[in-house]
Amino acid sequence: MPRNRLFEEDVLVIGLGRFGAAAALELQQLGHHVVAIEQDAVLAETFLGKITKIVQADASQPTAIAAIKARNFKLAVVGIGSSVEASVLASLNLVDAGIPSIWAKALSPEHGRILTRIGVHHVIFPEAETGRRVAHLVNGKLMDYIEFDDGFAIVKMRPPQETIGFTLAQTQVRSKYGVTVVGVKSPGEDFTYAQADTKVSAHDTLIVSGPTDLIERLASRP
Repeated sequence: MPRNRLFEEDVLVIGLGRFGAAAALELQQLGHHVVAIEQDAVLAETFLGKITKIVQADASQPTAIAAIKARNFKLAVVGIGSSVEASVLASLNLVDAGIPSIWAKALSPEHGRILTRIGVHHVIFPEAETGRRVAHLVNGKLMDYIEFDDGFAIVKMRPPQETIGFTLAQTQVRSKYGVTVVGVKSPGEDFTYAQADTKVSAHDTLIVSGPTDLIERLASRP
């Protein structure tokens, strides 16, 4: 696919397990050229033709990182999930190579602290983050949920009964609940940014932003 100017950097991905593979494939889809290192030869072979370049090697070894000229990459993702030691060593090799933006998956808070201390710029806790997200979705009130570090969230939700058939100005959601309806998606229609005169129907999906506890309060309404 044509490369988008926003996604022109080549990206190095270490490990093609579930997390690393998902990241690599999405990065490729966005227009990046992705170079992936995977120690398992059988697993590496399954991605041939799907990713720009696959290298079968052990990224915990400095020689493997040097061989692919990692210092030329500006972005790297470490997705190793089978071994804390391998993850730390691979990340350290990338730090030593001088890559300016390194993202690494952590298996535990302790693992995350080690990654941070050796110089990884962005530490990710996918299992913990997914678990927290699911906790907000299991009751069926919310359709999707993204929370930020400061307790601020953006969600997709079904409209509470008190909003159906009224405009947003009439419902006064913001003054009553302290959250903002950012947009409304009606079935079969494009997403639209919410305006004061936007009328809510029973089949709409609302995009709502605000403090997490206040969003939960709105979502708890019948």
